Amino acid sequence: MGQLSRFNNLDIDWEMTPEQAVVLYLEWGNNDWHADFQPVRFKSDQSVYFVVNTWEKTPKVMLIQRNSEEAKELATLDLPASLAQEFAKENGYLKGVFEPTEPIKAWLKAQLEN
Repeated sequence: MGQLSRFNNLDIDWEMTPEQAVVLYLEWGNNDWHADFQPVRFKSDQSVYFVVNTWEKTPKVMLIQRNSEEAKELATLDLPASLAQEFAKENGYLKGVFEPTEPIKAWLKAQLEN
């Protein structure tokens, strides 16, 4: 069984980006009711989403659970070499935390099912 399969019961937000998570959970009130994501109203509001972390030599994919008080890393996986190279080329080899690309999302969805 894959490392992510134990999280297949979570409601993963495939559209959440690191930037949107900051707006929602760290800058309460910085978005309106007409935005893509409804404003956080309660401490129990949370999102579960993936990010690609390129701060280390090997890019990692992280499953994050965030609310207004904290962000928990639920799982961390190395990207397969082919996806890591494609991602690096697409993002200019920059260091940071990014939204997964569509090919990475497809790979993650397969990992959740295994």
